[in-house]
Amino acid sequence: MRLRFLTIDPDTGGDHCPAFFIDEDTGDLVFQGEAVTDRSDLDQIEAHSRMAGAETAVRLPARMAHRILEALDGIDPPVR
Repeated sequence: MRLRFLTIDPDTGGDHCPAFFIDEDTGDLVFQGEAVTDRSDLDQIEAHSRMAGAETAVRLPARMAHRILEALDGIDPPVR
């Protein structure tokens, strides 16, 4: 896996921050953020998609949405 950094939470000091990466080999998206642990939130998620043992839900601040979209704009999917 070769991760390329795309963006970070703009309101952070640069330590322990939500961030967004792309795997340059597969095109997979990788998010760094706060793990969702609230049982009510997890129940709502699992009502649509059961999580496997290795999966977790990650919360990113809304202020990152436009940065994530900007980072994805123009990225070509990897050739398979």
